[in-house]
Amino acid sequence: MTPHHVSMKPHQISMKPSSIKTRFAYGFMRTLKRLSKRKPTSSSSPREIFRSYRMIKMASDASMASAVGCRRAWSRAMLWKIRCQLPRRCHALGRRKRSRTDGCRRRGVANKAEKELGLGQTDELRDLVPGGETMDLNILLGETAHYIKCLTTQVQVMRNIVDFYSI
Repeated sequence: MTPHHVSMKPHQISMKPSSIKTRFAYGFMRTLKRLSKRKPTSSSSPREIFRSYRMIKMASDASMASAVGCRRAWSRAMLWKIRCQLPRRCHALGRRKRSRTDGCRRRGVANKAEKELGLGQTDELRDLVPGGETMDLNILLGETAHYIKCLTTQVQVMRNIVDFYSI
């Protein structure tokens, strides 16, 4: 997808190679291309459709986390989760998953901001952001803002891809 091959409007996709949107789009398209080369199934059973959905979702998540890189805790957590979903990866590493009771926040040490926000709302936010279970509230809020920005970018790029190929 080079600029002279794509007839998208400038606001649809950034052509700056350093932008998250561009890195995500290129990575996601490469992954989709690899997925489409796999042995096609003639069956359109609900199980096969769900399997395809999960593969595309994982490709999308991995592309976004890779585009962001290791600078953000949510992207590191997402890439770790994806690696663990691949066969034999997690078991060979012998690492345990952190429980909800790990970390000082879960041991009853809640800061003033968490009390003001409400512990229930904080817990919901921690469940939504990858890796949020172990984050301090201030870091969690910053990571949440960046994660929302990246999810918005992901939706925009995927809509542009659908629009481009449905013409």
